[in-house]
Amino acid sequence: MRPTLVLSLALWTALSGPAPAQDADDGAAIFARFCATCHGLAADGTGPMAGAMLIAPADLTGLSARNGGLFPVARVVARIDGRDPLVSHGSPMPVYGDFFAGRDAVTKSEAGQPIMTSRPILDLLAWLQTIQR
Repeated sequence: MRPTLVLSLALWTALSGPAPAQDADDGAAIFARFCATCHGLAADGTGPMAGAMLIAPADLTGLSARNGGLFPVARVVARIDGRDPLVSHGSPMPVYGDFFAGRDAVTKSEAGQPIMTSRPILDLLAWLQTIQR
């Protein structure tokens, strides 16, 4: 079988079944361990390292508000997994690297397109969605 056909079949199979469960509690623990140093425990951008960064960490509680009321799934996944790197990090975010790699999972963007990511990122998304104001 051709590689593109195999990939297409794998993606179709992943998307046609139920979406992988997201665990907001796991996401909260991941955030506290890997993200709170910069973004703060309340995810409001006031972590202890915020003052040392070239660009202040975002207030993650306002992601939906700054996106017309829709949680920006595609943008958040791209920031976390490094597809959309930030200068302030000095490297792709997260600087914890391999922790967020592997354990492949599929989610959908706010527009319904499939996005390949990892299980820890799905858990972070679930938790971030619960803290939107």
